[in-house]
Amino acid sequence: MSKTMKYSLLLLLTAAIWGFAFVAQSAGGDAVGPFTFNSTRSIIGAAVLVPVIKFLDHLGYGKKPKDKAERKKLYIYGSLIGIVLFLATNLQQLGITYGRSAGKAGFLTACYLILVPVIGTFLGKKSGLHIWIAVGLALSGIYMLSISGTMGISTPDILILLSALAFAIQILLIDRFVADVDGIRMAAIQFLVCGLLSAFPMFILERENWSAAAGGIVAVFSQPGAWGSILYAGMLSCGVAYTLQIVGQKNVPPTLASLMMSFESVFCVLGGWLLLGERLSLRQIGGCALVFFAILLAELGETLRPGIRKEGINTVG
Repeated sequence: MSKTMKYSLLLLLTAAIWGFAFVAQSAGGDAVGPFTFNSTRSIIGAAVLVPVIKFLDHLGYGKKPKDKAERKKLYIYGSLIGIVLFLATNLQQLGITYGRSAGKAGFLTACYLILVPVIGTFLGKKSGLHIWIAVGLALSGIYMLSISGTMGISTPDILILLSALAFAIQILLIDRFVADVDGIRMAAIQFLVCGLLSAFPMFILERENWSAAAGGIVAVFSQPGAWGSILYAGMLSCGVAYTLQIVGQKNVPPTLASLMMSFESVFCVLGGWLLLGERLSLRQIGGCALVFFAILLAELGETLRPGIRKEGINTVG
């Protein structure tokens, strides 16, 4: 198995965690508000990674900054990605909370599939024809999975499209930074920054009583059904999945990475079928098949084109 294939499987696991977490994301946001949800789960995600970093350092697998310059680079990179993640997750959560259309939200978020190679082209990361075909197939499959009625555009939809743009930028920033710093440390910093930035609108917009100050987190755990959703989203969706994304992207071109992570939509539908007893229509089965074929095409294209990348991530496709 090639290195690209191995790390692609990590990204597929990332997509699985995100897909099955979609119900938790919707339920948690409904219970406590989008900013409270994202602030709390991001801080939990950062906290979960602290013992992981310590453990890896103890085993000798950590990549501790050696001097002040490396520490500065780590903090800057992690903070930049954290700011973009703050925009991406909160725009998405606002769109889901006020749009009430999970299927459309999933499809519009997946538009980062197109945005990653388009933006990457301007950055000198050209995509091969097989990648563009795979992107088109994947988007078509996600449309079949997610959209059953008319496709109008509303304000919540625009918010989610903007979140897709932010997610595309996050993917490309990770591609740019991950080879230079410890990925897990960078992940922890991005969650902490995202959580702290989300706390500002949380206290301003979602707390009725300023005297309750630190009550944002307390309120989360006092809401029936909210704490389980946020713990799942914090520990798995943030702490595990976003970290796997950073580790996986270290050896996978960004457009291929976005394709692998788009399988989130398939896992979301499969989760509803397996866990909630929802039925899969022929249209949805066809959509799953298209996304699977798109990823297979992209992976085989990478395998059959040896010598594209020697070290790091320099080209796509």
